[in-house]
Amino acid sequence: MDSLFKAFTVFENEDGSFKSEIISKSIDDLPPGDVLVRVDFSSLNYKDALSATGNKGVTKKYPHTPGIDAVGTVEDTSHSSFKIGDQVIVSGYDMGQNTAGGFGEYIRVPREWVALMPEGLTKKESIILGTAGMTAGLSLRELQKKNGIEGKLAIVTGATGGVGCLAVKLLSQLGADVTAVTGKVDSEDFLKSIGAVEVINREQLAENFHQPLASGKWDIGVDVVGGEMLAGLMTCLQLGGSVACCGLVGGSTIETTIFPYILRGNSLIGIDSGNIPISEKEEIWMLFANEWKIELNDLSRTITLNELDHEIESILKGGQVGRVIVSLGEK
Repeated sequence: MDSLFKAFTVFENEDGSFKSEIISKSIDDLPPGDVLVRVDFSSLNYKDALSATGNKGVTKKYPHTPGIDAVGTVEDTSHSSFKIGDQVIVSGYDMGQNTAGGFGEYIRVPREWVALMPEGLTKKESIILGTAGMTAGLSLRELQKKNGIEGKLAIVTGATGGVGCLAVKLLSQLGADVTAVTGKVDSEDFLKSIGAVEVINREQLAENFHQPLASGKWDIGVDVVGGEMLAGLMTCLQLGGSVACCGLVGGSTIETTIFPYILRGNSLIGIDSGNIPISEKEEIWMLFANEWKIELNDLSRTITLNELDHEIESILKGGQVGRVIVSLGEK
C-alpha cells in the first residue's frame, strides 16, 4: 500500500482568504482511528462547500480536507467488526468537518462511524444516497410512523437538491402524490421524471400561506429550506399533518403561532442525520437496499477532484441539481 495519496485540501491564507489545492498527503498524516478506508467515491454536499470556503462554523482549523460522505474499501482495521476488503459507507459525524474527509483517497475514522455496505447496494448507489439519502430516509421513516405515506398528499421544498430529489423519488415510489417546490424554473421536467405530480415555485407555494391558519392542503412534507417557507408551510397542513424539517438554507429561525399545533394537531419533526447511532444508519441503509430500493442513476453525475472548485461555486449559488458524485478511484 502506497503511503502517499491525493487529497483536495483547503488552506487559509495570511489575509484570511482561502484557497484549495490537490496535494499529496501521507497516510501517517491522517488522524487516529479504528478503520483505514481507501475511498472510491465521495459526494458534494452544501456543508462540504461551506468547509471548502472557510466557514469556521463547520471547520475550525485549516489546512483541511472536506467530504462528509465516503464509500470505499477497508485497507486496515484494528476492530473485529471489520476485515480487510470489506465495502463500507461512512457519512456524517465529524468526518469532513474537523476530521479529514472523503475528498482524499484515504480516510481513517472510528469504528462507530462505519457501516458495512449491505447486499443490494453498490458503491455508486451508496454514495448517490450518502448523507442526503440518509436525511431523506430518516425523514420518511418518521413520517411513515406518524402519518403513513401511501395515498398521502406530500410536499417537498428545495426539491432539486440532494435531499429534496431523493425525498421526491422515494415518496412517489411509496405511493404519495408529491408536490415539488423549487426556485429553478427549468427543473419541472426533471422533477416530474422522478415522480412529482405537481411542480410549483416558491411564489406559488407562498400563495397558500396565511397566518395563523390557511386552508389545509398537504398531509405530510419534507422541508430542507427552513425560515419563512417552513413557517408558512405549517399553516396549510391538513388535520394531523406532519413536516420533517432537515435544512436551513432559507433561514435558521421561524416566526409562527401555536395554532397549527393545538387546533390541527400538526407536528414539526426535527431530523438529525449526522450524529445518530450507527445502528440507526444501518437500518436506513438496509431499507434502501431492500424495500426502499429505487433507481438512482438518473439523480447524479460524476466528477473528479479537479472539477470540485467549479461545483463548489455552483452549489453555493444554488445551482446544483441532483447529486454530484466525486470519483477518487472508480468510474
